[in-house]
Amino acid sequence: MVSRNPGVIAGLDAAELAFQLIDPAVGMVRHMEDGSVVKPGDVIATIEGPSRALLTGERTALNFLGHLSGIATVTASIVSAISGSKASVVCTRKTTPGLRSLEKYAVRAGGGMNHRFALNDAVLIKDNHIAIAGGIAEAIRRAKASVGHMVKIEIEVDTLDQLQDAMQIGVDAVLLDNMTPVQLRQAVDLVAGRAITEASGNINPTTAAEIAASGVDLLSVGWITHSAQVLDIGLDYI
Repeated sequence: MVSRNPGVIAGLDAAELAFQLIDPAVGMVRHMEDGSVVKPGDVIATIEGPSRALLTGERTALNFLGHLSGIATVTASIVSAISGSKASVVCTRKTTPGLRSLEKYAVRAGGGMNHRFALNDAVLIKDNHIAIAGGIAEAIRRAKASVGHMVKIEIEVDTLDQLQDAMQIGVDAVLLDNMTPVQLRQAVDLVAGRAITEASGNINPTTAAEIAASGVDLLSVGWITHSAQVLDIGLDYI
């Protein structure tokens, strides 16, 4: 397996399993591990085994490895962009059905962190919840009444007025949606350490540094799992 583009590797276990489910006699010799940085021409792994099994499993193995490495690569690009800040990059639940655990693993391989895996991990109050509840205060009150003190509650806000309302009641984290860097700095000052601050919207390797410099704790990025470009990896028979 040879990388044809620069990037970060993730998904070697899945690639190996794709072959071994076809024929346990297939073996993989790894020349690097998940999280390794590669350049074009780098040999990632050598696969040995019966030709039929190699030909049968080739595309599935490369699909896993290329997809997950693509996620790790774009994650690493944002992590690198904010390396001088205290902020961390987190992914979302915007994942491919059936592949969430693998895609979130790939984010970690790229240096990022995971947000929720499922709805029961924590409460995230979004705009539709607020609309149905009739307001921020009522939405938070219902959430606290439903889950008790052991489950963290986060609320999404897109204005400083909404943030002020949320902080008056109290939440564990605030998702600051599509705010400008200036607004984010104001939001961080308003929160004053009373909750985790998480920026979301228009975050990419170009914008990430300025957003992180606002002082937020987390940069939440959905596209690193749902729209990452596949890392081009080839399998050549020798």
